[in-house]
Amino acid sequence: MITGAARPGLCTDCGVSRMGDGKGCGAACQFIQPDYPGLEARVHGRVADPGQGDEAFFGVTLAMHRARLVPAASGAQWTGLTTALAEALLRSGAVEAVLATAPDPEDRWKPLPVIVTDPDEMARCRGMRMGFGPLLALLEPAAAAGYKRIAVVGIPCQVYALRALEAQLGFEAITVIGTPCSDNTTTENFHHFLSLLDSRPETISYLEFRTDFKVELRFDDGRKRRLVPFLSLPISDLPADFFPMTCKTCVDYTNRLADITVGYMGGDGDQWLIVRNERGAKVLDLLGERVVFGALSDKGKREGAVKGFMANTERAAGGMPLRRMPDWLRPVVSFLQPRVGPRGLEFARARVEMKAVETILHLRRAYPARIKNMVPGHVWRVAARYGLVPGEGERRD
Repeated sequence: MITGAARPGLCTDCGVSRMGDGKGCGAACQFIQPDYPGLEARVHGRVADPGQGDEAFFGVTLAMHRARLVPAASGAQWTGLTTALAEALLRSGAVEAVLATAPDPEDRWKPLPVIVTDPDEMARCRGMRMGFGPLLALLEPAAAAGYKRIAVVGIPCQVYALRALEAQLGFEAITVIGTPCSDNTTTENFHHFLSLLDSRPETISYLEFRTDFKVELRFDDGRKRRLVPFLSLPISDLPADFFPMTCKTCVDYTNRLADITVGYMGGDGDQWLIVRNERGAKVLDLLGERVVFGALSDKGKREGAVKGFMANTERAAGGMPLRRMPDWLRPVVSFLQPRVGPRGLEFARARVEMKAVETILHLRRAYPARIKNMVPGHVWRVAARYGLVPGEGERRD
């Protein structure tokens, strides 16, 4: 049972504040003084090399794939690779339990942290949740139950805290399947967003931001799926605090400390796998021929998209309203985006750069005293391309 409450301020309620006396937050929180080089070296055996291909953007990489599970799992957000990997770990006996997130019985969009020991039960963890789930609070009951080898399926802020505390948790082995940051919001806020997208929001059963610059909606009332261009989304109608400051200041979009990252940004229609170390490679090997690999794509140019995002973020961080594109221009740009905009790995680089830009601009506005300790070197490196460099007193080294 999860008890306690999250601490105020820059907190995603990863669950550490609910463990014991909650004092682990000071050492574990990525929003205080993250040490990515130190943890990368311990977890992966080396630090990400900014001069080695895409490691400057995505972190330590042993192998990178465009992939899909065949056949695709029913009810999965994409093809079901994330839950299939966790299921395979349980079925093989490599782990005794998996800490993951299922839907709350009363709200399909609300996250419910669960301990899964039956491989068949991983199916109920498929799909997307929106909201804050204190997943790491389950570490104590997992240890109390006698589990020694566990897996954790988590988002970056959860995984950073897990890695920071890993050595003192008492488990023999922890395997981490990470998903990229999802620009989270509260479950209540997400329901409001759904209400702006459709007149019957309660029937929306699936929502995905796709790499072709469209949001896909599916319904459980018999209606056909619907595609909404990004430019037609009611972003300007959302309250200023729709995305919490924690997500606006995320410093790890690709889950750099996971053993294997399973996402979509570089998949160009399929899933995107970043195998970070030998543990991650062994997890992927468990699925064998159930995983079909394809060539990674790398198309378009990202600079214009990132610069446009930066201009809007500067306005938002300064408390000004976002500029609305004229209605007549929206269909034109929506037509051009998937054809000349960044796709595949270039899309993934664009999103990483956007997050770096967003982090620095919002911290300078809201928490200027925290920039020095909170922004790691890999964020400054990717933001430098757009003229964002550390000012006086903004960098630890």
